[in-house]
Amino acid sequence: MSTSSPDHRIDALLDLHRGLPRQGPGSDATTRRLLALAGELPARPRVLDAGCGPGRAALLLAAEAGAEGADVVAVDLHRPYLDELDTAAARLGLGARITTLARSMTELPYPDHSFDVIWAEGSVYTVGFDTALRAWRRLLAPGGVLVVTEAEWATRVPSPECRAFWDAAAPLRTTGANVTAAEAAGYRVDAVVPLPESDWWAEYYDPLAERIAAADTGRPGMAEAVAASGAEIRLRREYGREYRYTGYVLRHDPRPGATGPDGPGLWHVRPETAADAAAVREVLLAAFPTPLEADLVDALRNDAGAWRAGLSFVACTPDGLPAGYALLTRCHVGSAPALALAPCAVLPAHQRSGAGSAAIRAALGAARAAGEDLVLVLGHPQYYPRFGFVPASRFGIRVPFEVPDEAMMALPLGEDRAVPQGTVRYPAAFGL
Repeated sequence: MSTSSPDHRIDALLDLHRGLPRQGPGSDATTRRLLALAGELPARPRVLDAGCGPGRAALLLAAEAGAEGADVVAVDLHRPYLDELDTAAARLGLGARITTLARSMTELPYPDHSFDVIWAEGSVYTVGFDTALRAWRRLLAPGGVLVVTEAEWATRVPSPECRAFWDAAAPLRTTGANVTAAEAAGYRVDAVVPLPESDWWAEYYDPLAERIAAADTGRPGMAEAVAASGAEIRLRREYGREYRYTGYVLRHDPRPGATGPDGPGLWHVRPETAADAAAVREVLLAAFPTPLEADLVDALRNDAGAWRAGLSFVACTPDGLPAGYALLTRCHVGSAPALALAPCAVLPAHQRSGAGSAAIRAALGAARAAGEDLVLVLGHPQYYPRFGFVPASRFGIRVPFEVPDEAMMALPLGEDRAVPQGTVRYPAAFGL
């Protein structure tokens, strides 16, 4: 039985982690990727880095967010981490850009709309995803963006040992559940980005393992700290495919009619029902110059091999009428199943309002929650990358017809899921 007090164990754990590059999974590359997905920012944005730890992200944001860099308020309960950040900021000439505050990240002394960006890499689990999103919503300026990374299940049936660990540490949810929670909290989900496996190791678990090997387990509390950290690393090695960290880019604008990069407000989005068929056809007929797309959807509904229940979504006006539409149906890459995103459409009166983007995000979130691996789209190369799509050729995926390389795009739905190579086979209704 341990004779160490809880305070000794906490102090030992903090000492074991002190001076590490990071206090959780992440990388500068991931921070920059999420920053790019956050879209256009003010020239000198006001940034809150909540649960900043030693401030790796805060330093990068101060230097690179916005055309002129950012003014960052970095918040953490542990003052020694903030001291590390102050020292690093002074060394890099960023001391005037970064203000540190030792305080709870959900009890902050700032008026509403104080920040253009709220950033939280690897910290929301300490207070809970829902709690954090509610607490920070008032702090976002109109059109502001919230970027968080969160641990979550990558499988629908985790092993007992893995579930027991996380249930005791910080109970996890799936991507679909977190997307639903974010939308219920009043956010629009602009991007969902699984972190690569390397983000767990290069600047977190590998240097932590070196600390464990050199630790003085004779000091009070250190043996327990070493055992706990070692168990966490072993869990990742043995069960890493069952859970992951995922980055979210979220927007909230409380002003009625306010506009963001996708247009006014938040849309009510729901799965298509049988009663929507006529209205969806009207959307398609109005959005395209010929009835080909409307006829395609009708044909896909009658193709049991192509149609997937729950993967077609409508964005509705306040009176409940569909204004935007997005459809995912079964296709294949070689013999491997995938999904095709097509068609997507918006009534002309509501174009550039965010209705189409809202329907697409909902469809992609449903596909992730359903355990799908890959979505393909043939579309505008300036539009679909906002959802995470990249040229399909990067994965060795091709189509049986001539098309510009940048227009044929793919979106893997999970970092742990293999991306097949080969030629795309569309349902017969596409006539390809």
